[in-house]
Amino acid sequence: MLRPERAVSSNNPGAMPPRKATTGPSRRALLGGAAALAWLPRSSVAQTAPAAGPAETTWTAAPGQSRLKPEPAKETPIWSFDGKSAPPVLRIRKGEAVRLKLDNKTDKPLALHWHGVRNKNAMDGVGGVTQPPIAPGASFTYEFTPPDAGTSVIRPLIVGGSSEPSGRGLAGMLVVEEPTPPPTDRDLSFLLQDLRLDDEGQPLAFGQVSFAAASGRLGNLVSVNGRPTPEAVEVPPGSRLRLRLANACNARSTRIRFDGAKAYVVAVDGQPTDLFEPLRATLPFAPGTRYDLLLDMPTEAGAAVTINALIGQGLALATIKTKGEPLQRRSALPPIALIGNNSLLPAEVKLQNAFRRDLVLTGGARIDKDKPGTEPVFTGDPTRIWQINGVSGAAGAAPAFSVKRGQVVVLAIRNDTAFLQTLHVHGHAFRLLHPLDDGWEPYWLDTFQLLDGKTARIAFLADNPGRWLISSTVLERFDTGMWTSFEVV
Repeated sequence: MLRPERAVSSNNPGAMPPRKATTGPSRRALLGGAAALAWLPRSSVAQTAPAAGPAETTWTAAPGQSRLKPEPAKETPIWSFDGKSAPPVLRIRKGEAVRLKLDNKTDKPLALHWHGVRNKNAMDGVGGVTQPPIAPGASFTYEFTPPDAGTSVIRPLIVGGSSEPSGRGLAGMLVVEEPTPPPTDRDLSFLLQDLRLDDEGQPLAFGQVSFAAASGRLGNLVSVNGRPTPEAVEVPPGSRLRLRLANACNARSTRIRFDGAKAYVVAVDGQPTDLFEPLRATLPFAPGTRYDLLLDMPTEAGAAVTINALIGQGLALATIKTKGEPLQRRSALPPIALIGNNSLLPAEVKLQNAFRRDLVLTGGARIDKDKPGTEPVFTGDPTRIWQINGVSGAAGAAPAFSVKRGQVVVLAIRNDTAFLQTLHVHGHAFRLLHPLDDGWEPYWLDTFQLLDGKTARIAFLADNPGRWLISSTVLERFDTGMWTSFEVV
């Protein structure tokens, strides 16, 4: 049964329904949401060894065209994989290996970050940190076996050069199916992106300091699965659906709402969670965030379920309609239930002897609160706009800390900027702590949001050797310094 939920302030775009923690009685709202470092590939014992001889898949990243605006606008020049405007969904079963060769036929360096995979370090996909950037005309093969089932997003990530490949359309999803998936009739993936285009459908200029120093490059054309919204799907009446939602926008954070049926969250950021119905049918949706949901479609033909983004007056991202005759089953489906738990993650995070470190986010444009409506102002080095503990992520920057494998880490992260920040911890999953160390929210996360002027504390078991980033998922901010690293030895 669902626990009763209390109201969450709507002025916090990163708030999720408060839930009872498994290790403490208190309840809190979840907050959420080209120079290079030396190449330091390392093996990870938290990573299952690749299966022998996995079949190799090749993706070719290259310029192409897509009809995103109606005529008389021109087709939009995009970058895509294998000439297809729809971002690819790579689907495997847990225990199977990924072997993906990326051929770079663009004119910029590339690397693909497997956002949400607790990967081995050399395959994490940060160009300039875990691998050399893939030069134009070159290739790189990613080979690993994801340790966890779940939904991940694939994003370009290159020190100093991530915004443009993403802003031209490069993205994808990785789906690792459970050995015994929950019974469903369809498993649907929806990948949110947005592009910033002029009236003729052409990309506006990249590298604008005013965007990087403020909210990032917000697009003015929202797409789902590479097509203008809404994405339309038809299913038989009474279908049980699994929805996998991922945000691959450069900068856009929003909230999403489900209309027409009750949707139940079964995984957050790829990790199974307690079953819950989103409060007021809405969820925070920041760049890098993923949700898995289960829902039963209405039993009559002609009904519709809509996934809406709370952008402006509301924007329909996808519409799922019932059509035809109801499905005929030998027996009724069981009630929607948990999809299990991840036994590879610790049942509890022991905080008593944790390594503790403070991280302070600074930089960005200044907002004059005495003059409402005026544009944010930034004066300074356009390549080092943001800092963590006073240092912009750049070549030669030392890791913020180093710990031995198996150490519990607690980070107190304070946002001293004028903007909502979204951060991603690479290679690990963490818990969002309650302020008094009396428990944590019952979600494993790898991405979260932090309001300006606020502090959040997260805890994780540093069990994956290598040099890992803590990075902004707003790619213009990442490109201009909002990241640091830590080392697990």
